[in-house]
Amino acid sequence: MAETPAVDPQALRKLAQTQMPFGKYAGRYLVDLPEPYVVWLVRNNLPDGLLGRQLLEIYEIKVNGLESLLRPFLQKDL
Repeated sequence: MAETPAVDPQALRKLAQTQMPFGKYAGRYLVDLPEPYVVWLVRNNLPDGLLGRQLLEIYEIKVNGLESLLRPFLQKDL
């Protein structure tokens, strides 16, 4: 049986609160990017470094319909 990896709440908070730094969707939270755009980035022009890894995580979250996992971290009072 495969072991489920531990979830780091701080990493989820950081992922949820990261904004797109460039392009048409600059300033939008990564979780709020349109799924077709995220898919296009992953297939064609994924940036290097932390942003690329975060976009890949967002891709996995979106294609599996798990955006609701990040929504609580967008609330101001958390």
